[in-house]
Amino acid sequence: MQKRIYIKDWLELKPYEKQTVTDSYYLKVCNDVKRAITINKQSFVLQMYLDKKEIDILACFLTSYLEDIISETNIWNSFISTHQRLYKKQLPFYILDEYYEEEINPQDISFLIWYFLNTVQEEKFIAPFNDFIIETAEKVMDVLDKAWEHAPENEYLKSFYQIDESEDDYYIARNLIDTILFRTYLFYPDTLLKIREQELKIIEDRKDDENIMMFLSENRDSTLHKTHTRLLSLRGKEWASEILGNNHRLKKDFLRISPRIMGFFLYKGQDDNNIFIEHIASGKKFNLTKKSFDHSDALKEVDTILFMGIVQWKEEWWFSGVFFQQPFNPDLILDEKNSLESRMAVNFLDHQKKETDETLKMQLSAFKDFNNGSQIAFLPSERIEEFFKGYIEFFNDTLNLSEKEIKEAKLRAKNDGFFGTNDEHKDYSEVSETGLAFFNPNSGSEIALAVNSAFPLSTNPYFYEEDSEEHTMRLLMDENLSTELTMYCIDNCKTKLPFFNKGVGKKYLEDIDFLLRFWKKDNYHTIPSITYTGQEEK
Repeated sequence: MQKRIYIKDWLELKPYEKQTVTDSYYLKVCNDVKRAITINKQSFVLQMYLDKKEIDILACFLTSYLEDIISETNIWNSFISTHQRLYKKQLPFYILDEYYEEEINPQDISFLIWYFLNTVQEEKFIAPFNDFIIETAEKVMDVLDKAWEHAPENEYLKSFYQIDESEDDYYIARNLIDTILFRTYLFYPDTLLKIREQELKIIEDRKDDENIMMFLSENRDSTLHKTHTRLLSLRGKEWASEILGNNHRLKKDFLRISPRIMGFFLYKGQDDNNIFIEHIASGKKFNLTKKSFDHSDALKEVDTILFMGIVQWKEEWWFSGVFFQQPFNPDLILDEKNSLESRMAVNFLDHQKKETDETLKMQLSAFKDFNNGSQIAFLPSERIEEFFKGYIEFFNDTLNLSEKEIKEAKLRAKNDGFFGTNDEHKDYSEVSETGLAFFNPNSGSEIALAVNSAFPLSTNPYFYEEDSEEHTMRLLMDENLSTELTMYCIDNCKTKLPFFNKGVGKKYLEDIDFLLRFWKKDNYHTIPSITYTGQEEK
């Protein structure tokens, strides 16, 4: 194993490239931390999960935690305060009888080791209660405790996490989010490594493409807006708001940054301040501020097709991502208007003002009536598609629409350019012989496969105890299985499942929401799957 950690390794976790006056001090601490985690009786366990490079980065990561507290950059303390607000305690898993906020704590170090191990590698989930984590944290705490009194503040580092309270430029705000997600030690094992992996793949796949920088830029912008961190399943804008603090005037503005709409638009004209565009799939109209767009002079003909991304910041729509234009194309417009995926890009605008909750309540009630009073059904996989077709027909019948109302609704959709979708038959039995149909009250209908043995219910003929632990862990950890389905299992089955009645599974229940945010980071927050078409004019 390499004996020393060098400055380039330390700077890998920093938002700047050149060494500052304080970096030499922390590099020395880094090497002391490395010795603490590699020269003890538990070090061989750590080396089962991490290679030499990763151990060096872990030492830099833990030392960066000390630097963060000393320099008051508010990265770690933002996590602590948010966890406290959500769960009425500073940290999951560990005993907190002696815990000192805004100071270093052995519980923090234990947690950081656990988080690093389970984020850098995903092949094996390592429980937070392992002795080697606790003992390694104690050794590291001894090193950091000795450094505490003399550790210098890194004022330069702190400057990267600040923004002027009067700032109106979206791109400066976006840069702060970029710094937090992709250039900050706390998210190094998570979003930073992920973006690096994506970028290396793009470079490898498109190394001969003259537009490679455009693909890299688009990927970074897309990831910045949609990704959630494993810690608390928060987006970059939410971390920025938290780090700035309650007294910062931009705190709420960061929280209000809209999801990015990426897609095809029609150019409809411009004035001195705005470019007028129309989202092709949905027909929604937007005013794009010229402050964000340098290509307005190139827009000449009305109904030219633009491919671009837009984001709302401080009540204005800003260009964000890549841009290109092409002549009017009726075939592309027809395809877009019949693409549910393209329509769904603006769903969040409808969900803010439509009676979405009421619609979901009606659908849930119909689902239960159709399914003998239950919101879950266990079926042979080959019957799942038939089940949902029957339910949809049943729900439509409950609306009691007259033939005239049905014709008018279809006509509105047709006038809107939507002719319906042709879903292909899906053979779920290729994945599993049995599955389940579930109505998620926060989104709508769901299908789950290979998890039936996580549900020891009288209505489930496909429960097999020998598979229950495997299916339960899959339900907990698979990001594609919803939080609501998982909680339905826990709320209705935990007393009957061996996994939750003994050992580590029982301990997981104490911090189950935190763990679900960790495991299901990008899909923890369920959004409605309702897409509006053929809306009546108000």
